[in-house]
Amino acid sequence: MLNEEKSRKAGKNNLLFDFTVDKTTKTVFVNREFAAELPLVWNAFTKQEILDQWWAPKPWLSKTKFMDFKVGGRRFYAMVSPEGQEHWSLQEFTSINPTTNFKMLSAFADKDENPELPSSEWDLNFSEQNGTTKVSITIYNESLDRMEKMIEMGFQGGFTMILNYLENLLPTLQQ
Repeated sequence: MLNEEKSRKAGKNNLLFDFTVDKTTKTVFVNREFAAELPLVWNAFTKQEILDQWWAPKPWLSKTKFMDFKVGGRRFYAMVSPEGQEHWSLQEFTSINPTTNFKMLSAFADKDENPELPSSEWDLNFSEQNGTTKVSITIYNESLDRMEKMIEMGFQGGFTMILNYLENLLPTLQQ
């Protein structure tokens, strides 16, 4: 397909990692497996203190100002450069089915929580088989321009990097 870019890699232990950009549907599909049990991976995506350890490509850091993980709740966070430059984003949780799925709207924002529209809709699905947890993420962009801006900003490389950080972080979180 001409308007589709696909990248498939195997992480550690030959775990699935698939990243597909489909410009015709303005959608990004990410499938990633982790050698960790479902509750741990779920917590890594839904708890502020864990998210801030991996949700930014190095040397940037993730800094959450607030997070209320419930339907209608929001996370307001910045990716902070080594020089202190902040790029803010706002996420609003629209649906939560504990340990299996959550959905959110995500938008770039200014430091005062004003979203830059259009936004994107994220649908995250979690499943486990034999101690391996699969996370399937569908990111629908309201506009092709927004999606192309996200890609130009290095989304694929950056998101790949942070998922690798999570892969390395998970064993340190296990008890």
